Amino acid sequence: MPRPPSAPLDVGLARDLTLPHLDSAYNLARWLMGSPQDASDAVHTAFLRAARYVHTYAGGNAKAWWLSIVRNCCLATLAARRPGDVSLDVLETDGAAHFGATESDAPEEQLHLAQSAALVMHHLEKLPREFREVLVLREIEDASYREIGEILGVPIGTVMSRLARARQLMRKALSATPGVQP
Repeated sequence: MPRPPSAPLDVGLARDLTLPHLDSAYNLARWLMGSPQDASDAVHTAFLRAARYVHTYAGGNAKAWWLSIVRNCCLATLAARRPGDVSLDVLETDGAAHFGATESDAPEEQLHLAQSAALVMHHLEKLPREFREVLVLREIEDASYREIGEILGVPIGTVMSRLARARQLMRKALSATPGVQP
């Protein structure tokens, strides 16, 4: 059976809708895919998909539309490659940068922030995907509950309960770590 012709790419409109949210897309893909290379590939695939289907964009929140495409590309890639739970095995090496370390901080403070960042990332990567993605979107990407619901395709109540459960799991994991008080 012949395939119907693909929709033409509208790179200009897709670029206008996605470019402002490219960092958020990469960050989400990075946490879902587990490596910078896989994240870049997923974001590239998502952009091509967005360009091909930009005519279906009905207006509204472009960030939620774009991040849902990125998420779906990541999940499709993971399902095809390795079914089951997502295991993130690559930690960021500059995690302290996300926790406010600056050059003017004392070396002890920089070390403490780097260790704290590594610990949080370690426990975050161990969370099940549905909890990790809401935590990343809310706490790292600062997405609203409504945006997260649109991105994940779930009601706001589900977002709230997953977020509460993710925070509870993180508190439990951090409190089980010797010398850490969450």
